[in-house]
Amino acid sequence: MNTQLYSFNEKCYQLLSRIPEGRVTTYKEIAQALKTKAYRAVGNAMANNKTPIVIPCHRVVKSNGEIGNYALGVDKKIALLKQEGVSVENGRICDFSKRLYRFD
Repeated sequence: MNTQLYSFNEKCYQLLSRIPEGRVTTYKEIAQALKTKAYRAVGNAMANNKTPIVIPCHRVVKSNGEIGNYALGVDKKIALLKQEGVSVENGRICDFSKRLYRFD
């Protein structure tokens, strides 16, 4: 696949679509997979996602396991994660290191 034809946001969404239900990744992991340190740009891509359920940006959290923001609201993000079997307590992912999806 020639990724030069895709915008930064589209590249983020392509990576995001690889994360299975019940797993999360971080803004930093996505940026590193794209060989950049533009972590905030990844956050902006998630915020500009036009189809937030289809392209599951609710699976992107902060590097410390905190939930972070979500276009449809933090409560909705937590509800979606819980539907997928991800436990959240005090605004953080439980068993974060076991739930973390890294791109290889």
